[in-house]
Amino acid sequence: MQATVGDQLLVHGRIVGQHDRVAEVIEVLGQKGSPPYRVRFEDGHETLMSPGPDCVVQHHKDTAH
Repeated sequence: MQATVGDQLLVHGRIVGQHDRVAEVIEVLGQKGSPPYRVRFEDGHETLMSPGPDCVVQHHKDTAH
C-alpha cells in the first residue's frame, strides 16, 4: 500500500452495522509512501495507522493540471 499526503483512507466496517470511516493522510512516516501514516478522521481525531486489508487508498487528484 502506498499513499501520499492528501490521499484518503477508506476503512471498511468490520462488523455488521459498523459504518465505513474516512481518514485523510496528513503525514507519511514510511519510506516511498508506505505505512505508517498519520491520519485525521472526519471527527477531527488524529492517529497513526498501518492499514490492513480492510482499508483502501483513494488517491488525491492534483487539481493544478
